[in-house]
Amino acid sequence: SLSEDKVWTTVYHDLQMQTSVGGNNLEKLSILQLNYSATMDQISAITSSAEYCEQFISYSCKMSRLLNTPEGNPYTWWVGKANEKHYYWGGSGPGIQKCACGIERNCTDPKYYCNCDADYKQWRKDTGMLSYKEHLPVSQVVVGDVDRPGSEAKISVGPVRCQGDRNYWNAASFVTSSSYLHFSTFQGETSADISFYFKTSASDGVFLENLGNTDFIKLELKSATEVSFSFDVGNGPVEIVVRSPNQLNDDQWHRVNAERNVKQASLQVDQLPLEVRKAPTEGHTRLELYSQLYVGAAGGQRGFLGCIRSLRMNGVTLDLEERAKVTPGVKPGCSGHCTSYGMYCANGGKCVEKYNGYSCDCSKTAYDGPFCIKDVGAFFEEGMWLRYNFHSPGTSMKDLVSRTLLSSTDPEITAPDLSLNKEELSFSFSTTKSPCVLLYISSYTQDFMAVLVKPSGNLQIRYSLGGTKEPYNIDVDHRNMANGQPHTVNITRNGRDIVLQLDHYPPTSYSLPTASDIQFNSPKALFLGKVI
Repeated sequence: SLSEDKVWTTVYHDLQMQTSVGGNNLEKLSILQLNYSATMDQISAITSSAEYCEQFISYSCKMSRLLNTPEGNPYTWWVGKANEKHYYWGGSGPGIQKCACGIERNCTDPKYYCNCDADYKQWRKDTGMLSYKEHLPVSQVVVGDVDRPGSEAKISVGPVRCQGDRNYWNAASFVTSSSYLHFSTFQGETSADISFYFKTSASDGVFLENLGNTDFIKLELKSATEVSFSFDVGNGPVEIVVRSPNQLNDDQWHRVNAERNVKQASLQVDQLPLEVRKAPTEGHTRLELYSQLYVGAAGGQRGFLGCIRSLRMNGVTLDLEERAKVTPGVKPGCSGHCTSYGMYCANGGKCVEKYNGYSCDCSKTAYDGPFCIKDVGAFFEEGMWLRYNFHSPGTSMKDLVSRTLLSSTDPEITAPDLSLNKEELSFSFSTTKSPCVLLYISSYTQDFMAVLVKPSGNLQIRYSLGGTKEPYNIDVDHRNMANGQPHTVNITRNGRDIVLQLDHYPPTSYSLPTASDIQFNSPKALFLGKVI
């Protein structure tokens, strides 16, 4: 799923949350067994094909030590996949005998790596996610320090949750029309079920082919608007063609699904109508193949140029990436996810290509989150304002934003040695109040810059960089900005040249007067909502 709330696959077990252990137990060890709603093989299949898995685990303790850190043998451990014992707790990772607080260095007693190891008489707890998916799921928890008077513990283990399909982005790029990948012979004697996604700007090419003496099976892009599925099971070739009303070589992802069984064969491309052929009555129905399966160019034909991903044959995903790593002319992974999914980056977020997917860069927007739709703005009541101090160039960007809310009395910790020849400023706002100051940048000199809404509701930008008596004003007279609608302002200055873009209107250029300086000297602070 491409929405922000990714689809999770969840497998539950029968251990109650907050299961109590000890209190009056004479046994040295308490073994808690977890039985899942799926078999271990099924859970393995889920975890191995997922991109990420996690399982919550929590130990609440009263005089009951957990991992006996930093030195001793753990009192409690959990058993994961393949019956291995693990001595790390939620929020920590494999090979480290620690709890989350030991990693984050905030345990109740800093001498220990778990809160429970301090052996307090009050209730304490160590909780966190186990996310090393090769070790999941938790099948047993063995608790060992509950046999002393007053020792008590409670265990909670959440369900296993996995998200992301690694196979979904398993892709290869075919760089030349003679490049191909080969796999062992396709075992599709009586039934074949083949599906994949492709993306290309070429108008034709063979997707895949497997040959026999006379038998064969083949999928190809015949033209910019036709996909063909052809095969021969010994009684003459059968071909099914799907014709698309739109070009298929538009460098966007298209899905192909081909099936054949004893009764019929079918081909579907994207959401276009399914094309079906009945199987011929004479002849044998078994597909007899002997060559390797070729993905891409086979037997001197023009191979496919572009990307193929998520290739499944009879339910098995072929690892195109692994094979592509060792094959000349074919590259693992695929670029160009942005052409297909870039529109999911909202509010002017930039789509960034990644090896197996994409991400949205929201740094130039007023939003955050995977798709730049999480609002990170603030609501200003009248009289409320925000101040950001600028630091000297030696300090990092992180320190730049030292926020001082509603206060102008903080000590001057800024060094006045920063001067700008150019700046780029962008923000969004909505207001019904005019006049008002949206933004003001002060300096240690007389220089300033301001963006305000005039009594008429029109926007005005003021630059005062010295050299002229009056500030240089840019007035945007043709529109009312105090209409309660969201507006976006983009101002870029490079020396004398200023480019202003409002909302989706074309950018307008302005020039500072020749007498004006072009340096913004020693900026001090940025105010939102008020001038101090």
